Amino acid sequence: MRTYDVSPLFRSSIGFDRLFELLNQADRVEPSTAWPPYNIEKVAEDQYRITMAVAGFTPDEIELTQQDTTLLVSGQKAAQEGEKHYLYRGIAARTFRQTFNLAEHVKVVGASLENGLLTVALKREVPEALKPRRIAIGGTTAASGQDNAPAQITREAKAA
Repeated sequence: MRTYDVSPLFRSSIGFDRLFELLNQADRVEPSTAWPPYNIEKVAEDQYRITMAVAGFTPDEIELTQQDTTLLVSGQKAAQEGEKHYLYRGIAARTFRQTFNLAEHVKVVGASLENGLLTVALKREVPEALKPRRIAIGGTTAASGQDNAPAQITREAKAA
């Protein structure tokens, strides 16, 4: 297993403490703790999908909670009336809690459970106020809000 020394990045990076903590944390996670198994895929530029194998769970037994930049997926099987006598039990029905750290402005836009696979759709929606905007040099800005359009110079302004 490789280890990365991120201490040189501290000299030139400000405000990335959370990212460095996540990198250190990822180094310590064992593959066996990642149950149920899941995939994370990038569907489009700002769209992602988490697919978890939760065979045997119903939608009522799974809970999704997003708080700020954390998505918590937890599942707990409902108590069965009559306990069954298994000769072999290969389908896990244990309680699980899986936490995903999301980037800022990533929101859950939908979830579905089909054929034992829980699919969570995510989308990054950056507010207009935080999107990059073009700033005109030597121009005046509108007081009502942002103007992302290039400044137009009229003939009267050229004559002055």
